[in-house]
Amino acid sequence: MNINDLLVKEVMIMDLKSTTKEGVIDEMIASLKENDRINDAVLFKEGIMHRESLTSTGLGDGIAMPHSKTTAVNHPTVLFAKSAKGVDYDSLDGQPAFLFFMIAAPEGANDTHLQALANLSRLLIHPDFVLSLKEAKTPEEVRSLFAAAQEVQEKEAEEENKTNATVESSTDHSDRPFVIAVTACPTGIAHTYMAEDSLKKKAAEMGVDIKVETNGSDGIKNRLTADDIKRASGVIIAADKKVELARFDGKPMLQRPVSDGIRKSEELITKAMNKQAPIYSSDGQKDESADNDESGSWINRVYKDLMNGISTMLPFVVGGGILMAISFLLERTLGDTNAIYLFLNTVGNNAFNFLIPILAGYIALSIADRPGLMPGMVGGLIAVNSNAGFLGGLAAGFLAGYTILALKKGLKGLPQSLNGLKSILLYPILGLLVTGALMFFIVGPIFATINLAMITFLENLGTGNAVLLGALLGGMMSIDMGGPFNKAAYAFSIGIFTDTGDGSLMAAVMAGGMIPPLAIALASTFFKNKFNEDERKSAITNYVMGLSFITEGAIPFAAADPLRTIGSSVVGAAIAGGLTQLWDVTIPAPHGGIFVVTLSNHPFLFLGALAIGAVISAVILGLWRKPVTND
Repeated sequence: MNINDLLVKEVMIMDLKSTTKEGVIDEMIASLKENDRINDAVLFKEGIMHRESLTSTGLGDGIAMPHSKTTAVNHPTVLFAKSAKGVDYDSLDGQPAFLFFMIAAPEGANDTHLQALANLSRLLIHPDFVLSLKEAKTPEEVRSLFAAAQEVQEKEAEEENKTNATVESSTDHSDRPFVIAVTACPTGIAHTYMAEDSLKKKAAEMGVDIKVETNGSDGIKNRLTADDIKRASGVIIAADKKVELARFDGKPMLQRPVSDGIRKSEELITKAMNKQAPIYSSDGQKDESADNDESGSWINRVYKDLMNGISTMLPFVVGGGILMAISFLLERTLGDTNAIYLFLNTVGNNAFNFLIPILAGYIALSIADRPGLMPGMVGGLIAVNSNAGFLGGLAAGFLAGYTILALKKGLKGLPQSLNGLKSILLYPILGLLVTGALMFFIVGPIFATINLAMITFLENLGTGNAVLLGALLGGMMSIDMGGPFNKAAYAFSIGIFTDTGDGSLMAAVMAGGMIPPLAIALASTFFKNKFNEDERKSAITNYVMGLSFITEGAIPFAAADPLRTIGSSVVGAAIAGGLTQLWDVTIPAPHGGIFVVTLSNHPFLFLGALAIGAVISAVILGLWRKPVTND
């Protein structure tokens, strides 16, 4: 497909009026909507902002490429826009952005479309071409520049294919240094291919042979072979998502963000060529004497490990919890000997039995890779059997993970010939022995005591304190709408629900999590002058997401106006959470929103708390926001 098939001149903006990052995004989305390239501006913006939250798409050198692949797109489109003055776009080099390419890819984009987008991305690493785009005055001139550049690109690709074929058919490899790389970004549309081309271009300048595998939306291209890996001096992983790493066992490996593949290609190639990188081991061990490129504070790493356990555990929580809740509902009408009740209760209980072992196992897996999984799961099971509960499972996961890391460091000096025994013999036996002993004799009893004290405290909690706790948990669900505060409140309530079967705190967090999207939907319905047309159209979506307990439906509005949206949501969510405790409402299901309300002991009181909180938040938001002007 020709790039100009995606560069629709009707949607181009040759002189952006906005001077802020979000203003530019809104202006470009409005052009896509006006020309029927997208069907839901709010949903599309949600995808754009989600991608920005991962890494800024301001690539540097005056270029930004916001992009999203979503069902909101009618036709694959690349919107070209220019800003004469430049916009502070949080670019990677800290400089203003002048050229913008907003990529709108439909959920089912075919290989032809994706290849065209990849080719477009590759063109933008050429400074002369970028300069010519900055000087272009009309959409027609922009299309002409791309047509000429693509023709040159296709000729270069043909020559490169011939060269590669010649090299691959030869049994004698060049004496030039050889490195390999893998590039990948979360959407696999733009950065993946820009990093690939940047690495190839820089390698050619440096006299280094390179082969780059791309993990894009159209699948894995130019896959590295066993021979490529064997003869490479080093490996460059320029990726913002997981890629297959076990094949690089024993090779010096640099793991960096995909943006480094674009902007720091010379540094990466130099380090890989000179083997200045940690030695990667498929069991997770690295050579600590080499340059360590791991980034992020210990708090971020602990949070990532915790979220890995919780996110893996959630399907067991939701599936098992809802089946058990339905079985309790049937028990009221059919009795505890009914076959359907027994079936649902048994299946739900079996799923619930995995919760803490899965949580602990996948925390340990995140910390220490595969060797951590087994001792982590067994430690979680010991936590269950010793009544250490959810908190004991958390401790077991971290204990097992760091035990394996300690073993890897301690066994590092073993002869090379014994390396094969580490993963299949030493790590399983020693890891299980140490983790099991600590959990059985020390950690399990300690957390069992803590767990019992906490449950006793909650059982004896007075009404006033219960209301405060419910308000706190409800408010936390709305502070970051799916972030750390939200997950902490939800995990705490799941722990209590798992240990005691008491769903009172589940009622508080469920109400708190439903408030933000419902409040936004209500406000956009009854305060129409405070929302633009696209925002009002999203009301139906937010009603559905709110009723389904999907807090993330409020994120686009929170990103656009954080103070008013989050502030109003927290107030209503805290009130709703407190009311559920005041009225002694319980919900014996960990998810489902409006669809599991019938399982509550007081369904109408839960709906009342939800309605009061949503209306209060909606009124605050509606009065607080400024009227939308025509401009």
